[in-house]
Amino acid sequence: MKKLLTASILSLGLAMPAAAQDAGGRLDIVVQPEPPSLMLGLVQNGPTQLVAGDIYESLLRYDTDLNPQPSLAKSWEASEDGLTYTFTLHDGVTWHDGEPFTAEDVVFSVDTFLRETHARLRVSLEHVESVTAPDDTTVVFKLKNPFGPFMGVFEVGTMPIVPKHIYEGTDFANNPANNTPIGTGPFKFEEWEKGSYIHLVKNEDYYLDGKPYLDEVYYRVIPDAASRAVAFENGEVDVLPGGSIENWDVKRLTEMEGVCSTGNGWEYFAPHAMAWMNNREGPTSDKLFRKAVMYAMDRNFVKDVIWNGFGTVATSPVSSKTNFYTDDTIMYDHNPDKAKELLEEMGYDGETVRILPLPYGETWQRWAEAMKQNLEEVGISVEMVATDVAGWNQKQAEWDFDIAFTYLYQYGDPALGVARSYLSSNIAKGSPWNNVAGYENPEVDEMFAEAAVAASAEERQEIYTEIQKQLVDDVPVAWLLEIEFPTIYRCNVKDLVTTAIGVNDGLRDAWIEQ
Repeated sequence: MKKLLTASILSLGLAMPAAAQDAGGRLDIVVQPEPPSLMLGLVQNGPTQLVAGDIYESLLRYDTDLNPQPSLAKSWEASEDGLTYTFTLHDGVTWHDGEPFTAEDVVFSVDTFLRETHARLRVSLEHVESVTAPDDTTVVFKLKNPFGPFMGVFEVGTMPIVPKHIYEGTDFANNPANNTPIGTGPFKFEEWEKGSYIHLVKNEDYYLDGKPYLDEVYYRVIPDAASRAVAFENGEVDVLPGGSIENWDVKRLTEMEGVCSTGNGWEYFAPHAMAWMNNREGPTSDKLFRKAVMYAMDRNFVKDVIWNGFGTVATSPVSSKTNFYTDDTIMYDHNPDKAKELLEEMGYDGETVRILPLPYGETWQRWAEAMKQNLEEVGISVEMVATDVAGWNQKQAEWDFDIAFTYLYQYGDPALGVARSYLSSNIAKGSPWNNVAGYENPEVDEMFAEAAVAASAEERQEIYTEIQKQLVDDVPVAWLLEIEFPTIYRCNVKDLVTTAIGVNDGLRDAWIEQ
């Protein structure tokens, strides 16, 4: 007997045709910074996910309580032993080039393409024994062992389904189609004017009747935050996704007439700001130095002044906003004297460390400068390294840094969004999304493996608590802030945020009140 997981009533609600919604219109959204690529199977940074989430789809979406909802899969079942998951796909789905979408596309995407290209998903796929397509609308995943968070891996940025007929047998990274992405999503790629805009148009053949409602979407590339705020004020853009403007402009813009904002739509991601510290060489390879960095930083100042109160000081690799967090760890309060003691104990000789800021705007630049000041106050010599987004990605992927700012999504479960940054098996040059710091601890590896397959939530909590205690003591990275990103938009834009990944896939449902 199988256990039915389908939320049938909700799925019917999501598939209802347009009744009261107004169809038509153009939406202008800021994308910041300009994404390096729209091929979501190869690149998963925030700007790429924002735009490409309208082009590509996965099998499921998630509501704001992280419950799975239909997407390319209209229903699903799990066996009683938790080892077999069977998905039934929508009929009549086509790729944007008109070719039919089938279960073979899912098998190719998961078992061939993403196993090679997607460092984060690869960790979860280690639990998958096989992926098969018994017919055109059925996909069966067989697991090697029960894997508690398995139903959480089907978000579009985690498991984007790509067209087999375009990519099979090709050099994935250099396929010409990467520049003109082809998905099954509600919007089709139309044009990319570099440095200005990305234009998507309605997929007239979308498989959900009446959707999408919008005719077209322009993702606007506007170089500086002040200009983005002005563009919203004068009506040039309709939506400012979280992080589009500097935090000090949020209050002024949200007090404008006809302007709404929401903090919803980040439940699945729970963005966690941190700084990689190179565990391989230089001063940052010494645990005492890394602890000194934690004590040297005034993170409450950053939260209150640079982030205008948006966010929570991070105390662990696991966000306090997700499951399995614990506060039973070392707490690194701002303590310059303690930092100096640790530097003296390790015998720090004044060697300069290079800080790589995140090139996402003035807020991040100020943050890096605040860290530099804090570190210099305790006697650490610091050099700032300026890059653009592509350079920042490259330097992280090639381990060319001492301290590098980033923020990573938690994806609803430590097995999905946290483990990847600390597993020794996930150390590999070429990706900025795996264990970039080069941290290696066999005991932590083993505990992460046990926690992923533990039978009960209580057992998982017990193991994740031990993991957090060990990691916070080892300090492989500097944890900074649990980020809060308000989304600001015109109030006549309806249903903009309907899922746990917000604007990244909310445009399927968005409409403009006429």
